[in-house]
Amino acid sequence: MNIAVRCLLGLFAVGGVLSAQAQPPSDTTAMAAAAPAPASAAAPSAAAREASKAVRRGARLATFGGCHDCHTPKVMTPQGPQPDKARLLAGYSAQAQLPAVPQGVIGPAQWGALATNDLTGWVGPWGTSFAANLTPDATGLAAWTAEQFIQTMRTGKHLGAGRAILPPMPWFDVAVLSDEDLKALFAYLRSVKPISNEVPQPIPPK
Repeated sequence: MNIAVRCLLGLFAVGGVLSAQAQPPSDTTAMAAAAPAPASAAAPSAAAREASKAVRRGARLATFGGCHDCHTPKVMTPQGPQPDKARLLAGYSAQAQLPAVPQGVIGPAQWGALATNDLTGWVGPWGTSFAANLTPDATGLAAWTAEQFIQTMRTGKHLGAGRAILPPMPWFDVAVLSDEDLKALFAYLRSVKPISNEVPQPIPPK
């Protein structure tokens, strides 16, 4: 093939490429180019990620702080009482029968306190106290706000202004947590399964 033929073939090839590039895009191509890239529906928003992070932190604080020890009913196992995962943080059962307390058992030179087998009910010099329902049910914390929860933990008073929070609730230990930690703890409490269980009111000492 001589040089002239090669040059002509080269011009035809270049012309074809330029012609293809100059062609207007088809409707399908134009629509595909104009369509915005779909947002990932599965990707959580920044707010959702922060909320999930707070719940996880609150769960760790609740576990470390022993909230389940008193506020979660127990089931008896060969290893002793274990938290009832079906009733997490539901508090003292409204259907439970409170055992009788023998006279003279509690006093300065006697026992300081007695507890039910599942540790949700306690008797001491303060009277009889029952672990509260901390689930987001109407009989628990459904009507509470994070601010009310924080004030309760800061003051040791119900809703920050009511009756005293009785032993063995260590509210004074929880009070040292930051507002951020208390909000995370409250977020976790709001995330657990709501359980209808109206815990009895405390019984004053005799």
